[in-house]
Amino acid sequence: MRGDAEAHELIAPGNLSAVLKLMADAPGEWTPIAGGTELMVAHAAGRLNARRLVSLWGISDLRFINATTESIAIGAGVTFRDLREHGVVASDLPLLARAASWIGSIANQSRATVGGNLVNGSPAADSSPALLAYDAEIEVVSVHGRRRIAYSEFHTGYKRNIMTTDELLYAIHLPRRFARHQQYLRKVGTRRAMAIAKVALAGTALLEGKKISEIRLAAASLAPFPTRLYRTEAVMLGEAVTAETIHAARKALLAESQPIDDIRSTAEYRRGVAANLLEEFLQSLRQEGRTQ
Repeated sequence: MRGDAEAHELIAPGNLSAVLKLMADAPGEWTPIAGGTELMVAHAAGRLNARRLVSLWGISDLRFINATTESIAIGAGVTFRDLREHGVVASDLPLLARAASWIGSIANQSRATVGGNLVNGSPAADSSPALLAYDAEIEVVSVHGRRRIAYSEFHTGYKRNIMTTDELLYAIHLPRRFARHQQYLRKVGTRRAMAIAKVALAGTALLEGKKISEIRLAAASLAPFPTRLYRTEAVMLGEAVTAETIHAARKALLAESQPIDDIRSTAEYRRGVAANLLEEFLQSLRQEGRTQ
């Protein structure tokens, strides 16, 4: 079954204020559409339930990358091509730049937006593990003002998030404090390119002497939404990276993970691969500890 374009209403107010007023006047009636790389697929398959769409494409207030000495702010309308080509993102947030290169084809990367990727809320979202590992904060906006929350608290369930019906995702804020951290990102999919992740793992860690003084781990496809692995992190914090620590971390990850069986993979496979990726990251930290 294919979608019927005449069954949907699409308007393009052209500025952020007009979009927010529209959503405030009719809460829950309007579905924002940015690059459309997800919604148009749903439409083509006849699965787009939203009848009234408001376009965010071309709104300059949402398409910016601003860097200060302390942080980098990325507008929700920034495309993954924008991220790939931005020098500060590449130097300060290399995991995010790498994840941006995984998003579909070059054509997809020129349309898909970081805000749309996060609001879509896929458990396999490519950008999410990197953003979680970098301690990202999300800024949302409505006619009533703005608020910021940790990205780790944004998703509340499968394809659900904390935003109210009159709010838009405005920006993602990331601290510029990871230059000294060991960083890791790996995605396992059916193919090397243009594949949805069976599992992905991102990590940042700081060693003081031979012990882990900071660590952040985040995964795709191990839970109903992209998630931080807090319990696995806790096992390693303050510990030297030894064979025993690695074994304990693998055990914690296997217990903390909640993947599903689906057409792309099995829960058992996802757990096993994620544990192997974690061990790969920790072995690189172990080697770093030996050179200090």
